[in-house]
Amino acid sequence: MARSHNFSAGPTAVPLDVLTQAHEEFFDFAGSGMSVMEISHRSQVFMAVASEAERDLRDILGVPPAYKVLFLQGGASLQFAQVPMNLIGDKGTADYLHTGLWSGKAIEAARRYCDVRVVASAHASGFDHVPHASHWRLNADAAYLHYTENETVHGVQFIDTPASDAPLVCDACSSLLSKPIDIARHGLVYAAAQKNMGVAGLTVVIVDPALLERSHAFTPDILNYARISEAQSMLNTPATFPWYLTGLTLKWIKHSGGLQALHQRNQAKARMLYRAIDGSDGFYRNSVQAPYRSINNVPFRLAEVALEKTFLRRAEQAGLNGLKGHASVGGLRASLYNAVSVPAVEALCDFMNAFAREHG
Repeated sequence: MARSHNFSAGPTAVPLDVLTQAHEEFFDFAGSGMSVMEISHRSQVFMAVASEAERDLRDILGVPPAYKVLFLQGGASLQFAQVPMNLIGDKGTADYLHTGLWSGKAIEAARRYCDVRVVASAHASGFDHVPHASHWRLNADAAYLHYTENETVHGVQFIDTPASDAPLVCDACSSLLSKPIDIARHGLVYAAAQKNMGVAGLTVVIVDPALLERSHAFTPDILNYARISEAQSMLNTPATFPWYLTGLTLKWIKHSGGLQALHQRNQAKARMLYRAIDGSDGFYRNSVQAPYRSINNVPFRLAEVALEKTFLRRAEQAGLNGLKGHASVGGLRASLYNAVSVPAVEALCDFMNAFAREHG
């Protein structure tokens, strides 16, 4: 079986061990004689899957015992609205840091539900860094401070967890489970599964219970964190197959050494790729300031932009897929999520070096 190296920003690579186990269990899960996709979400068999996934996630991330872990649908785009619906309370205003395309989308969505204060923005510089905290204009009355830990499109990542007197809300969609994170410093963390912990269709929300009773009166039960928590994420029929695959991926993470080991591996992959870019004598370029370069998503351009289509075509022929940049910025992008192996990045760097020698 010849498998491609998948550098897509999401949905993206799934660990081969996870795919293999899912394949083996596809027609008969846990001796039930049915696929996990056919089992009732309220059955003891599936409830065991759900409970074990939550336990493993709590263990891997060090989630404080009191915090609630929710397994939802809708992705980050729904969370952009669901967060202010549930957390704005009687404050009426929230702070947002603007560091790229996805934090910008979060800002626009939240403006329908509250007064959004953009406390700092890197828009003027083309989103090539995270504004220093000394330039933030924090609002003492904010219900929360929202930040996007890693911007998948612009390839910008926070160096440290922001400091905030208001509850801290983190969009960790492209970085959760790829590096350590101090959950206890946050009021809420959310992430869609299709980057580092499974497949599209599931979103994890980790929330401080102290924030659960802030929701607007108009927030429907199906979007109300408190009601969802009370129903153990089963207020309606959940995305059972993605939940199951996340459970398998969490096992894989534990067997791979946990967050510290994966973080070191992800850093090594990123260093390798940035060396190939920076050592190309300008043939390739990444415009993000070095301290803020993402270990998860690496956007780059060719000095001769007309060659980018040839690069993509040749890369796909070489079994290197998913390298096309986001439509909003163009160019190229390699996403180096957990399931992307070191040999895959080595193959990409070898291809890039050869392509530069041929066309440089």
